[in-house]
Amino acid sequence: MADRATTAEGNNESHHQVDDAVESSYDSATAEGGERLQRSIRVMITTGILGGIELSFGVLAYLTVLNETDSKLLGALAFSIGFAALYLAHSELFTEGFFYPIMAIFAGEGTIAQLLKLWGITLASNLAGGWVFMWLVVTAVPSLDALIAKEALHYVEAPFGLESIALALLGGAAITLMTRMQAGSVNDAATLAAALGGAFLLVGVGLFHSILDSIIIFGAIHSGAEGVTYVNWFGWFWYIAIANVVGGLVLVTLPRVIRSSQLRTG
Repeated sequence: MADRATTAEGNNESHHQVDDAVESSYDSATAEGGERLQRSIRVMITTGILGGIELSFGVLAYLTVLNETDSKLLGALAFSIGFAALYLAHSELFTEGFFYPIMAIFAGEGTIAQLLKLWGITLASNLAGGWVFMWLVVTAVPSLDALIAKEALHYVEAPFGLESIALALLGGAAITLMTRMQAGSVNDAATLAAALGGAFLLVGVGLFHSILDSIIIFGAIHSGAEGVTYVNWFGWFWYIAIANVVGGLVLVTLPRVIRSSQLRTG
């Protein structure tokens, strides 16, 4: 009986420790999300442009390694530079807005109007930063043009259908999972490991991501690749972006909100 009581007490203590860790992570995410929602338009534009540029460095690393090795897995490893830069430089990526700001709104630290402003400005700024960066890439490294065109055609020629939508839903969930993991990380090493995991899922598996893949498509447009235009980019982009949002919110953020609400009301 004494052993059972000791075991039960140990289990209860373990559950309390997990709940405390979850609540601490919730508080941290809420504070981070509130800060992002309260930023001025100028700061949102600046962090968004920088986010697009820093992610593009990851794209350049990915394309360079893929061109030399023909291995998407090694390319994914190289691409993780982009996610690491985003974290270390405290820049903003559109798809990061699927977790931190939502947690802040749930806690009463922000509004839907603020969220839509953050999403809209960050999305446009990410794309602008990536567009400029890829012009520099195709100008400086023309040897990558053929590979960029091949990668871009993979996206713009993807038919609108269940497979493409599923890839985008998983892409939104993967990037939100990475953000969630970083929110719960206790040190930089764990955060960078999360960035590596996110890169593997998105690039190594080949999931669809509205910003990342658009950057590659912009490179193909700049290089004059046949069959890649702004029209067919947007025909692919609009539903991929929506599916990214749905995947991130429903598959990752919503369960987190439910778990946090149970702790708060329990």
